[in-house]
Amino acid sequence: MKTALALRHLAFEDLGLIEPMLRERGFEVRYHEAGVDDSAAVDLDAVDLLVVLGGPISVEDEESFPWLVDEVGLIRQRLDSRQPLLGICLGAQLMARALGARVKPMGVKEIGFAPLALTAAGQGTVLAELGGQPMLHWHGDQFELPAGMLSLAATAACPHQAFAPHDRALGLQFHPEVAPERFEQWLIGHIDELSQAAITPNELRAVMARESEGLRAALKRLMQRWLDQALL
Repeated sequence: MKTALALRHLAFEDLGLIEPMLRERGFEVRYHEAGVDDSAAVDLDAVDLLVVLGGPISVEDEESFPWLVDEVGLIRQRLDSRQPLLGICLGAQLMARALGARVKPMGVKEIGFAPLALTAAGQGTVLAELGGQPMLHWHGDQFELPAGMLSLAATAACPHQAFAPHDRALGLQFHPEVAPERFEQWLIGHIDELSQAAITPNELRAVMARESEGLRAALKRLMQRWLDQALL
């Protein structure tokens, strides 16, 4: 049986809609709890797919969260092996950090739903499967592009929404994975951040209800194409 290992930083920011897709493909899905489980004990040779999930901390906050150093080292090791790797939001930022790029505050919060504008480099990639579907964005930091890499997509607030270190690795700043039926956990867990950004849960809840079916379909198209490519 193939193994998918997800590095999880916050209990409710899990694989979401991606998990049943992986199980349908015959994956055993496991979670590595960041800051609790030992990154040094992870045997990446036994991992067919590594997914690095989101969370509310800053990539460059190693002083407060010393285990980030080991986690970045684990991601760097995975990148060097050129084996399948997917990073989502904080996960994409950690990938950029592992490749020597900076991650800095944007000065604003990008929280809500908006479609991606694909760059010239993004045209024809797996991101084209999203079409014009508005995606969920929830971040206040942004990654700089690692040396020699191109931005694949952008929004008005954030010029780098995706990058691909190689054909089997993909970093996504946005959140395609969130299960609509569990979105309430996000609203509860991040209520302080929403209040600071003057965004009400009702606003986001209404849009999620409207976009839920489109989000499911877009993620399915994206992941099917990317997994076919990454697992060759």
